[in-house]
Amino acid sequence: MRIAIVTDAWTPQVNGVVRTLNAVRAELQGQGHKVMVISPDLYTAVPCPTYPEIRLALTSASDVGRRLAAFGAEAIHLATEGPLCLAARRWCLGRGVPFTTAYHTQFPDYVSARTGIPAEWIWRYIRWFHTPACAVLASTASIRQTLVEHGIGHVRHWGRGVDLAAFHPDVMPNESFAHLPRPLLLYVGRIAVEKNIGDFLKLDHPGTKLVVGDGPARAALQAEHRNAIFAGPLFGAALAGAYRAADVLVFPSRTDTFGLVMIEAMACGTPVAAYPVTGPVDVLTPDTGAMAERLEDAVAAALTRDRADCAAHGATFTWAASAAQFLQALVPVPRRLAA
Repeated sequence: MRIAIVTDAWTPQVNGVVRTLNAVRAELQGQGHKVMVISPDLYTAVPCPTYPEIRLALTSASDVGRRLAAFGAEAIHLATEGPLCLAARRWCLGRGVPFTTAYHTQFPDYVSARTGIPAEWIWRYIRWFHTPACAVLASTASIRQTLVEHGIGHVRHWGRGVDLAAFHPDVMPNESFAHLPRPLLLYVGRIAVEKNIGDFLKLDHPGTKLVVGDGPARAALQAEHRNAIFAGPLFGAALAGAYRAADVLVFPSRTDTFGLVMIEAMACGTPVAAYPVTGPVDVLTPDTGAMAERLEDAVAAALTRDRADCAAHGATFTWAASAAQFLQALVPVPRRLAA
């Protein structure tokens, strides 16, 4: 099948959307499917207000449509709610071409956190954007329920996976962190206001707080929390080694739809401490982590979990299964596309 994925989030961004799309694309290509990604790097783009790492493509529906037609797309998926996918949506609706969408990000909460705009105002846009789709893909049961409660009922499950060749319990711990006082409390992800990393950095717990990642809030938080170690972004073996070296991954976000870092940590044998919110409630089990409204309580409980149980649970999340769910949700284009 010739599958077109349109997305406003793409490399060099480092986030769950980009990682998911890259992993699923690789799985589909490995099965012999042809996958084209239409992303902002194909266009002149401007930085997103308050979030300059995100580039907003300057394009038109006709241009996106020409690319879809030239590729001969047999299925079209719109991954995000930004201007590039808006253009593709407009083109598809104008020609009666079916498409699917996905709800990757708690966009209403993120916008509200950054601007003060009420989240319900943003939900009006989310409903408008996704309603014409043949299916809206969501990663967890909690997110599906959230979408249903906001008037979006045509939801299909699309789970996430782990690169089990990279993240596994036998990986060597990162020696850079071997000397740090224990327990080693790890945060991995973007350093941004919506990730609620301040709650992690303010934890009153013995040991060392280690932050892996980068983002717009890093400089301010690093200056304020000099007792924490900011290691910057890590990838591949270095990231897996950080997970393996840690005693617990602390996941302080209250707005993530899933949280890939949680299943990567578990695959390396590291338990997770989190709030009892969407994402953790769908991913963690009593044997692999702990959730509590006091993050200190979740950390203390997570430190008692067995690493073997964590690794076994983490290994149940595969990109092969994720790609199969994505493929099953696609809706074939019934005729050859014309620009």
